[in-house]
Amino acid sequence: MNSLAVRPQKARSLVLGSTSPYRQTLLQRLQIPFETAAPGVDETPHPGEVPRMLAQRLALAKARAVAHLFPDAVVIGSDQVADLSGIPLGKPGTHEKAVAQLRQMRGQTVIFQTAVSVVCLESGFEENSLAAVSVKFRDLTDIEIENYLRAEQPYDCAGSAKSEGLGIALLASIDSDDPTALVGLPLIRTCQMLRAAGIELLSPAKTTI
Repeated sequence: MNSLAVRPQKARSLVLGSTSPYRQTLLQRLQIPFETAAPGVDETPHPGEVPRMLAQRLALAKARAVAHLFPDAVVIGSDQVADLSGIPLGKPGTHEKAVAQLRQMRGQTVIFQTAVSVVCLESGFEENSLAAVSVKFRDLTDIEIENYLRAEQPYDCAGSAKSEGLGIALLASIDSDDPTALVGLPLIRTCQMLRAAGIELLSPAKTTI
């Protein structure tokens, strides 16, 4: 009797659909090789779009855009929007805009909506998840705001603050079930989705020293 040979599952490459150095550093924690690619997605909010929906839409759009460049790979897309009472706050880009953002946020609780999507066109896999981080800002003085921005220049960060750096001094409290989400990529959710997409984590080859 002839038996059919079982084909081994195809090992898929991993691509991060982002040029963010913060997300690259976070993904490196998983100790698996990956490439990076710029998604080239327009991040302009749609009229009336709430922050959590904006973050999820952009994360999925980024993953899909890069997946078309690497159709047989597993692609990660992510986006973060600071949510101040329903008002989306993105990357300030300039010192003046960063000052305005931090003045708006002082003494307030801001929800950092961080979405992550994992897509593989060849296998048809697609998942999208949202990690919300509640951040209470101290009642900052104008001098503190100026000193912080001059020291760290976080103009490429949503909400104008780097919690992994000096920005932690701006905060009164952080509440989250996925703390890496505040930096820009929720690794707990990302790991869950990568496993579901067929990416091996903590395999012997990856954990042998």
